Amino acid sequence: MCYVGKMTYRHEVHRRTAIGLRSIRMTIFILAALGKLLSWGAASAVTIGGPFTLTAPDGATVTDAGYRGKWLLVYFGYTHCPDSCPTTLNEMSRVLAKLGADAVRLQPLFITLDPQRDTREVLEQYTQSFDGRIIGLTGSAEQINAVAREYGAYAVQHRTGPGSQDYVIDHSTYLYAMDPEGKFAAAFDSDTSGDRIADELRELMARQDEQGVVNTTSPLGGP
Repeated sequence: MCYVGKMTYRHEVHRRTAIGLRSIRMTIFILAALGKLLSWGAASAVTIGGPFTLTAPDGATVTDAGYRGKWLLVYFGYTHCPDSCPTTLNEMSRVLAKLGADAVRLQPLFITLDPQRDTREVLEQYTQSFDGRIIGLTGSAEQINAVAREYGAYAVQHRTGPGSQDYVIDHSTYLYAMDPEGKFAAAFDSDTSGDRIADELRELMARQDEQGVVNTTSPLGGP
């Protein structure tokens, strides 16, 4: 098989693997959210999101506190993702375009679930290919696992061959909107259009401006 043929075949294997697993993502996301709920025990409220320490493209250490004052749109994925990640980052770019002047109030974050391959240099090149305003964050496996737990995100590695790089990652596909105080505001399925996300974010921003309060939605987003 020629080199191009091998690459095409490998891409097709990755694509079919990801598509075949997509049908279980909603169930696993709900179970992850439920697990987070149960872990809080008698707590009066369940939170999505929380403190994190990760590495920015320039090598600087960043924390959730460093983004206070900004709305965040957080997505977990990886650069070798064959389908949902490039589609979602395209929609992230669309969100920024649709928001217009309000885009300066929003910081989109792409947090890798594959720190083994996604170095900060790889992440920067990847996110810049969609929109220069999207920041890719990486970190140690422990740091990535910690932030994923805070958001109820999941990632399961599936081998596609004998090599160390031969794997795909099945992962949750929700975008999380966090308000300027770092509190959960809304979640959107990756199938949600950038236009709709922008419209809902603009409404949330306006509500906060008028009332100083953000009404949260269901962790699974609205219809």
